[in-house]
Amino acid sequence: MRRILFFPALLAAACLLSCQEPREPAASLSVASALRGGDDRGYARAVTPRDFQFPADHGPHPGFRTEWWYYTGSLATREGRRLGFQLTFFRSALAPESPERESAWGANEAWLAHFTVTDAEGGRFVSFERWSRGAVGLAGARAEPFRVWLEDWTAEAAGARPGQPTPPMRLRAEQDGAAIDLVLQPGKPPVLQGDRGLSQKGPEPGNASYYYSLTRMPASGTVRVGGERFQVSGLAWMDREWSTSSLSADQVGWDWFALQLDDGTDLMLYRLRKKDGSADPLSSATVAGPAGETRHLSLADFRLEDLERWTSPRSGGVYPARWRVRIPAEDLDLEVSPLLADQELDVSFRYWEGAVAVEGRHRGQPVRGRGYVEMTGYTGEISARH
Repeated sequence: MRRILFFPALLAAACLLSCQEPREPAASLSVASALRGGDDRGYARAVTPRDFQFPADHGPHPGFRTEWWYYTGSLATREGRRLGFQLTFFRSALAPESPERESAWGANEAWLAHFTVTDAEGGRFVSFERWSRGAVGLAGARAEPFRVWLEDWTAEAAGARPGQPTPPMRLRAEQDGAAIDLVLQPGKPPVLQGDRGLSQKGPEPGNASYYYSLTRMPASGTVRVGGERFQVSGLAWMDREWSTSSLSADQVGWDWFALQLDDGTDLMLYRLRKKDGSADPLSSATVAGPAGETRHLSLADFRLEDLERWTSPRSGGVYPARWRVRIPAEDLDLEVSPLLADQELDVSFRYWEGAVAVEGRHRGQPVRGRGYVEMTGYTGEISARH
């Protein structure tokens, strides 16, 4: 889910509150209340598995209320300096159908984007947020040639061939001295999450998303942060979801893992958390092997243990800060550690999302890796600075 089960619906709720002042949301919403709000009538629902079509499904799905394009990556310089990035775009429909408007500024879609850079050795983490409306070219998405953008933050096809299922993608974003300019190669074929791409979020009918991932995209380019510019290479991960869903009444947040191991195995895992602190039975995982073969796992098939805690000096949120991940059927036992403890985004809704390092054993052999972890529902309120 990357990167992310329901978080885009949460952000879309804030975006709706800020349509007249696109970058200054000024309401008091909790994560849970935002995700449970809204009228779903008239929107398409994710109810049964579907046939995915590429490259068309890299583009927008306007019949659904919410969708997102979610990129994260673990990078390094030739000298071994470790960096990470996040670039995410969220689209939220304001109504099931778009009414005719006299003004070119009239819009039926609100857009939000987040951009972060992690510099492990420099001890730096920076985060940025932008809001816009889907009008006069300010923000939007298309399938062919692939492009999604909010102002000058973009993800777009880079040298695609006609009919190519997944083109190379170029990511560009810049703000306040931080920047990325990266080209991502397709890597493995798309991994369909859940039941053939239908990812169930709650027991209610239609409380689900269509969800696929590009789990191992070779990445290269430049990163700038703190006045320094780095030539980098590494691996990126793209998550794509579209839905008209929300959290169930007793769900308060989630912990999401996207891990790339050096033996070619990729792991997506998420734990949905309930009000009583237990894991929701709909928590899930997917293992993608070196050749792209996949195994879908239920909550009973994996173990996720929190080993340490970190308290945010800004929000007061207390987050897990180191984890043990075990999948007995895979003979997989991993320890996951953040490159920096403080990778909490200072944006409208506070959440933790950051680069991690992985080490452990897989099928009796030592293994290392990298990845990203996201945690929501540990603070609950819109950032006080807004």
